[in-house]
Amino acid sequence: MQAKILRHDASKEYFFQEGCYINELSNHEEDGDLSIARARVEPGVTTRLHRLNHSVERYCILSGMGRVEVEGLPIQIVSAGDVVLIPSGCYQRICNTGDEDLIFLALCTPRFQRGDYIELDETEIA
Repeated sequence: MQAKILRHDASKEYFFQEGCYINELSNHEEDGDLSIARARVEPGVTTRLHRLNHSVERYCILSGMGRVEVEGLPIQIVSAGDVVLIPSGCYQRICNTGDEDLIFLALCTPRFQRGDYIELDETEIA
């Protein structure tokens, strides 16, 4: 890896199939141990139930309020400053319960790759 500054570019935000908006702040082969994305969930929206098969994910809540479901934990309310630890292979989803966008950093180790994302059906967690 070479030293560099990765500049934030708001125009690179895109809608991801999970049901939220993503801006990949850092997700590169040369830094394969970690990816960092800014996630934005609109008010009233719940992301799709899913799991990451190979990456451990952390949600670092920056603003807004939400209700998070992670396999192995009771449903929890989260807000700015909270960090949610999600082991690889665990189901997860988050709902924006507030009136403003829920914004958080999604940090994945190793880095997030689309093939690692598995959408689930409710019957798969019962």
